[in-house]
Amino acid sequence: MSEETIYLLLVCLVMTVATFITRLIPFVAFRDRHDHPLLLYLGRYMPPAIMTLLVLYSLKSLDLAQAPHGINELLALLLTTLLHLWRGNALLSIFAGTLLYMVAVQSGWFV
Repeated sequence: MSEETIYLLLVCLVMTVATFITRLIPFVAFRDRHDHPLLLYLGRYMPPAIMTLLVLYSLKSLDLAQAPHGINELLALLLTTLLHLWRGNALLSIFAGTLLYMVAVQSGWFV
C-alpha cells in the first residue's frame, strides 16, 4: 500500500471515531437523566424547529421574479404539507414531496 492510501485510511478512521464519539456522548452523559425538563423540552421542540430551518434554507434561493417562479418547489411544499396534515406521517410526506420535486425537475415540468 502506498503512503497516500494509508493516510486516507487513517483519515477515514479518525473521522469515523470522531463521529461515533460525538453520537455517543449525549447517551453517556444523560443516561440517568432521561426525564430532565430540559431534555424533554428539547425533545419536543427541536425536531419542528430543525424542519422549519431546513424548509427555509431550501426555499431561500427561489427566484420569484423569474419564470417559472418556483412552481416546482411550491408544488412539492404543498404536497408535503397536505400529506402531512392528512396522514400525519412525516416520512411519507417528506418522501412524496421530494419525489414530486425530483420528477418535476428531471422531466422539465414548468420550465
